[in-house]
Amino acid sequence: MMLQMLPYYGIGFLLMGFIAVAVYTQRRSIKLTSDSWDVLVGRVEQVNVAGLRAVALDYLDPTEHQTRIQPEELWTLVGGEVGLRRMRANADLMLALAAHAQQWNFEEATIVGERMRRDCLRLRRAVLRIELGMLRYSLLQRFSVYAPFHLQEAAGAYYLMRQRLLALCSTSHAGRYQGLAATL
Repeated sequence: MMLQMLPYYGIGFLLMGFIAVAVYTQRRSIKLTSDSWDVLVGRVEQVNVAGLRAVALDYLDPTEHQTRIQPEELWTLVGGEVGLRRMRANADLMLALAAHAQQWNFEEATIVGERMRRDCLRLRRAVLRIELGMLRYSLLQRFSVYAPFHLQEAAGAYYLMRQRLLALCSTSHAGRYQGLAATL
C-alpha cells in the first residue's frame, strides 16, 4: 500500500518545490522594484565590460575569423565563475531599473523592458547550462563541449541588456544616464 503511494509523494514534493521557487522569485522581484533608482544602481556589481563586449560582438556581429577567440580566452574575458554570477545578478538589477524608467517614458520603457526580459531569460538559461556543465565536470571530470557557446550566449544577452538600458535611459532621463553608464 505504501509503495503504491510513492509516486504521488514524489509528485507532491516536486510540486512543493516549484511553488517554493515561485514564491521566492516573486518576493525577490517585489523587493527589487520597491528599491529606489540610486539603491539599485549602487548594487550593480562591476564586470569586465571590455571583455564582455569583445565576446558579445564576436557572437552577435560575426566577422571573417569567427574562431579567433578560443574557449579559454572566452572564460577569462567573461570573468570566469565570478563574472557569470555578477552578470546574472546585474541582469535582475537592470530589469528593475528598466521598470523604474517606465515612470519617465512608459511606451518605450514597456517595449524595451520586454526585450530585456527576453534577453535576461537567454542569459539565465545559458548560465544555468554552464553551471550544469561545471557540475558534470566536477563529477565526471569532463567539461561540456557546449560551454563556449553558452558563454557567448550569456555575454551576448548581457551586452544587449546593457545597451538597451543605456539607450532607454539616454532618451527617457538624460540626467541619470552618466551615473548609470559609469556604473554599468
